[in-house]
Amino acid sequence: MKIPTTLKHKPVIVAEDYSNIDGRLAYHTDAKGLSLGLAQWSDRGSLDISAKIWRYTGEKWSRQSEEMPLHRVLDLAIFLTSAMKYFREAYRFPKLYDPADPQIERIGIQGDAMTVEVCTDNERIDGDIELFSQVLSEDSELLGERLGILARMLRDMGY
Repeated sequence: MKIPTTLKHKPVIVAEDYSNIDGRLAYHTDAKGLSLGLAQWSDRGSLDISAKIWRYTGEKWSRQSEEMPLHRVLDLAIFLTSAMKYFREAYRFPKLYDPADPQIERIGIQGDAMTVEVCTDNERIDGDIELFSQVLSEDSELLGERLGILARMLRDMGY
């Protein structure tokens, strides 16, 4: 399915077959494609580029399609890998976290830091964290394949 080029986001680089590899939803997803292009929020004279996940309802392109600045895509990857790293050792805690110290890590970015922590404001955190850990474990092969590819590509680029 062709990603539309007449909408506000202007695709430059596309993956129109994303639905074939969308994790556990592969071949049964409304996320049909990915694109990198000119951001829909760019004003005249000011350009930003963004990543977009294109969703299709079966009848039309969905308003639930998501567009993110590229730094946010990377921030999400950093955030996810921090959580995955944490859950490799979380079994050491009876509740999979330390209620007295829920902070996982502070990651220095852009002169400040992103604090990654367990959400103790969630009144059901004890059950939810167990479910999260279970799903993360079940998806380890799916995520590991992607992380391996990302690691290889970053090494190839000199990072």
